Amino acid sequence: MKKLRANIDSYFDKLDNRFRALPLRKQHQYTLYFFVGYLLLTAAVIFKVWYDTAKSDNDMVIEHIENPVLKKKKALQDCRTHYQQF
Repeated sequence: MKKLRANIDSYFDKLDNRFRALPLRKQHQYTLYFFVGYLLLTAAVIFKVWYDTAKSDNDMVIEHIENPVLKKKKALQDCRTHYQQF
């Protein structure tokens, strides 16, 4: 686990050094691109949540909870009676 952590740290150090080696203008440009991408993704998620909540009827149906074991037994009995008819 420590070796994995060391490899990840080494990779990020190399990546950071490559980024710092870029001209300042290019660094600003990449930062701006990532920020715009993040902003678009955030706007898309907010729009999707807004759309889904506005579209739904917000009706909550409250029903009796049925025991799934009893439901399964009933389905098996129905199946047996159906096949016994033939």
